[in-house]
Amino acid sequence: MNIRIGYGIDFHQLVEGRDLFIGGVKIPHDKGALGHSDADVLLHAICDAMLGALCLGDIGVHFPDTAAEFKNIDSKILLAKTYALIRAEGYKVVNIDASLCLEAPKIKPYVPQMQEVIASILEITIKDVSVKATTTEKMGFVGRKEGLVAHAVCLLYKAQ
Repeated sequence: MNIRIGYGIDFHQLVEGRDLFIGGVKIPHDKGALGHSDADVLLHAICDAMLGALCLGDIGVHFPDTAAEFKNIDSKILLAKTYALIRAEGYKVVNIDASLCLEAPKIKPYVPQMQEVIASILEITIKDVSVKATTTEKMGFVGRKEGLVAHAVCLLYKAQ
């Protein structure tokens, strides 16, 4: 098949004393995401979407949270490594459509920078990277500002 669709989802707890990275961008906030890496929920969901499209497992298979080499790693590096796996299979990215679910902070001012970061790594244009956000209307762990969630869909095409 020449085209493949993938879906990814990621969750991270929000805690004090950590920086908040979303979409490869450091965002000022009183809490950051807890994780083995820099816990960039958006980039992790995109990695899972790409890996899933080609049945290559998930981010934990390739970058386990038990491996010291990935401790506090910049998730832009994980996205680049994931893209290399996709390219090794002969595929390229057509587009990414992602949604963030969080109560705070508001991310609209940072979306163009996120698009630029993601597009640059995946060798696509910023018009090929959609990043949206919503809240849970104060319901659940996201509504209580205990964590955040990212969903991502990608379309891949066979380049070779």
